[in-house]
Amino acid sequence: MSFVRFLARPMLASSFVLAGMVKLKNADDTAAQLSPLVRRVADSLPFQPNEKVLARVIGGTQVGAGVCFALGKSARLAATVLAVISVLNTYVEWRSADITSKEARDARRKQLLKNVSLTGGVLLAAVDTAGKPSLAWRAGHLAADARKTTNKQLKKADKVFRKAVDHTAGA
Repeated sequence: MSFVRFLARPMLASSFVLAGMVKLKNADDTAAQLSPLVRRVADSLPFQPNEKVLARVIGGTQVGAGVCFALGKSARLAATVLAVISVLNTYVEWRSADITSKEARDARRKQLLKNVSLTGGVLLAAVDTAGKPSLAWRAGHLAADARKTTNKQLKKADKVFRKAVDHTAGA
């Protein structure tokens, strides 16, 4: 792991871990923020969701994914989870923010910009392969290598077959 990744991952993860801990600690406030969104989605679900439990699940997931990302354990998966949670948080915070005064609208805009920036950071981290080829690249090259090997073997077999046909025709 490079020195930059060693420093950057915990720095980026710290915001998510702390926000997740706040969600766990203040599950009632988070549930109140989630309530309008949950009410919209509740009709299409086969069960009735509990906002407080959902707030705790989101907070715990955010803390867990943040810690995994900071430690570099399944960092790409953890960053993807953080990106999804960040998009959800951005939407919920944008919808529930106070917009009654100019200062409140400015604070809402600043919070949106911060959330979008954090989402961008974890999206970059989600596709970061740490200098190693991605699985898609490896699979593509494995298939190309297999194709080359197969073609070589077919040419060799064709050569042996033609030689055998020529040998039997001459006999």
